Amino acid sequence: MKSESKSQHVGKVTHHELKQTLGTWQLWGIAVGLVISGEYFGWSYGWASAGTLGFVITAVFIAAMYTTFIFSFTELTTSIPHAGGPFAYARHAFGPTGGYLAGAATLVEFVFAPPAIALAIGAYLHVQFPGLEPKHAAMGAYLVFMALNIVGVQIAAAFELCVTVLAIFELLVFMGVVSPGFEWSNFTKGGWSGADTFSMGSFHGMFAAIPFAIWFFLAIEGVAMAAEEAKNPKRSIPIAYVAGILTLVVLAIGVMVFAGAAGDWTKLSNINDPLPQAMKFIVGEHSGWMHMLVWLGLFGLVASFHGIILGYSRQIFALARAGYLPEWLSKVHPRFKTPHRAILAGGVVGIAAIYSDELIQFGGQTLTANIVTMSVFGAIVMYIISMLSLFKLRRSDPDMERPFRAPLFPFFPAFALVAAVICLATMVYFNFLVAIVFAIFLALGYVYFLLTRHQREAAPADALLEE
Repeated sequence: MKSESKSQHVGKVTHHELKQTLGTWQLWGIAVGLVISGEYFGWSYGWASAGTLGFVITAVFIAAMYTTFIFSFTELTTSIPHAGGPFAYARHAFGPTGGYLAGAATLVEFVFAPPAIALAIGAYLHVQFPGLEPKHAAMGAYLVFMALNIVGVQIAAAFELCVTVLAIFELLVFMGVVSPGFEWSNFTKGGWSGADTFSMGSFHGMFAAIPFAIWFFLAIEGVAMAAEEAKNPKRSIPIAYVAGILTLVVLAIGVMVFAGAAGDWTKLSNINDPLPQAMKFIVGEHSGWMHMLVWLGLFGLVASFHGIILGYSRQIFALARAGYLPEWLSKVHPRFKTPHRAILAGGVVGIAAIYSDELIQFGGQTLTANIVTMSVFGAIVMYIISMLSLFKLRRSDPDMERPFRAPLFPFFPAFALVAAVICLATMVYFNFLVAIVFAIFLALGYVYFLLTRHQREAAPADALLEE
């Protein structure tokens, strides 16, 4: 009887399979593309609280956290190449409840990041077309790139690689164009939370800026969710991750320093398009360089937006396949072999967030800032659970095949874990209302989790998650 049940389950799995088509360069393109919009906007909100110099310290700390995290996370990704990513690792380590917490946190991260990016796309287009309402443009972006993701992962990944390379090129062009006006005194003036000298109050601003430093690197871990679609995940994913994080660290430092040294950085600290505005200091409002930046700058936003749609759809797909979400969300398109229902479901939530000013704009923060913060809460909780999963699996499953092992274990994952805990504590302190909303999301999800045990018992067998 048991073997019959397993046979039925195996038969069901064929309706939930993804195609293995992605190579190393495509995975690198996804890794960098997922994040690169963070170099174009979002981070400058950190200047408003920390100042430029204070934010440099915050950003260096966060860069160290992400570097150690990615080197450690890659061990999990190559050992358990699964579309659920962190959900799969936590379920291996801590059972269904651990899987729920990691999956729900990842879902918040990846569902709330796209509306923030879509709003930035709208802001960039509004610069070029003042009559275009940014929110309508953001919704249009959702419709276009959901459709592209549905058509097929190979096409989507090829597009992602192209726009990522163009986005990197554009950031280099930006640095080159503003370099003639580079003045270090511009960057350092009022660089400690608006003051010229360091004080104890500078610490307050540096901690408050943590979510916006995280935005520089947020979502790079999304490559894990493409693992089932990689041709050789045990070889290609480590290369994509390591090359990706190094690329992003260099770009983040360059963009931040060159933008801040171009003019009065305080005019860039609370807006969605800091790079075009920084370029205005040097070339003026009507320069051809200015218009080129606006148009090519969209490539960076599009790369992340498009890549994160891929990420959230695979997370929804994996959770639904395992019975943590309604089973119908795990259906794969019969022709394109993509999780089309999961793509559409995440888009509905994102579009609703774009038009929910009254619900999301609170605590003295802008709509974009609150959406960014919500996404970061999900990311940090997931990072903590992932590092705990790594330590747990090293003890409970020492014989697991590990094609890539975290270097300097246990120091790298321990640093990433402690840094993530510090980030979570400070974020709760400085963003208490957003933390309450995030906690409510997790609590409501947990109630659903408890009420739907039968879904997980009836879910198709998944060899990668068998315990």
